[in-house]
Amino acid sequence: MDHGGHIAVVGAGLVGSGWALVFARAGYSVRVYDPSADVRSRVLSWASDSLDELQEAGLVADPKSILARIFVTETLDEAVNGAQYVQESVFETIPAKSEVSSQLDALIGPDTIVGSSSSGIPASKFTAECRNRDRFLIAHPVNPPHLVPVVELVPAPWTSASAVERVSALMRKVGQVPVQLNREIDGFVLNRLQGVLLNEAWALYEDGIASLADLDATIAHGLGLRWSFMGPFETIDLNAPGGIDDYASRLRDLYAGMVRPPKGPWPDEVIRQATEERRAVLPSESLASKRAWRDAVLARLAAFKKQQGLAG
Repeated sequence: MDHGGHIAVVGAGLVGSGWALVFARAGYSVRVYDPSADVRSRVLSWASDSLDELQEAGLVADPKSILARIFVTETLDEAVNGAQYVQESVFETIPAKSEVSSQLDALIGPDTIVGSSSSGIPASKFTAECRNRDRFLIAHPVNPPHLVPVVELVPAPWTSASAVERVSALMRKVGQVPVQLNREIDGFVLNRLQGVLLNEAWALYEDGIASLADLDATIAHGLGLRWSFMGPFETIDLNAPGGIDDYASRLRDLYAGMVRPPKGPWPDEVIRQATEERRAVLPSESLASKRAWRDAVLARLAAFKKQQGLAG
């Protein structure tokens, strides 16, 4: 893929808007569409504010030129017509994904590829009836994608190898870090890893072992510091004198003994209790401003990692 055709972003919530910045920042013309007029009306102002933060962090030099490459369209057809790639980021349900995939299938050109931002639903569950299903796949980012570069590429059984290769090349070109799965699995890799941690965190909280604040501190000021620039296998490889096999021989029995039997879904009462604890610290009306603070911190972290050659 090259700059000969624009990029279409379909679904302009937090993830879709972030994707628009990713592609525009890399020099592509981006057309953004969302069925909600209210959502469409917020895209450019949000992008402008975000680009100012990126400039302050030293991650972009000319916010105005990047913003000028983002166009909000009134119709899906206007966004998709002539696009070389479509990043779909609509609401995450199988009916919603199926509906938009069917619409896109009828509109895309003969070489257009569609990547879905689905965070856990495999493409085979909503693209089976598409005539061009060999050009549909999962391209799942971390939110916000313009600040966290990893993107999971998950082909359906019928996705062509060339489609995966083209999207992987595009993602590298726009500064993302593609992670390719060899086959479908519910939740993919990122959320399956996150799910293990979340399930244990909920269980520790439910059992009264530690507060939400202390559980969060364990990650934010402990594990997360290393994990921001190295993964779990590299971490343990460096955490024993003899490397990963030495670590495994020392600690595998300890870890095996920590595995819990499944406890079922997170209980409603525990979720209610956790919500009360979080809202006491951060009122609902402050969520948006805290989200903006998070993005600003991530921008500075991204700038530091780029400076240190750790950007991927």
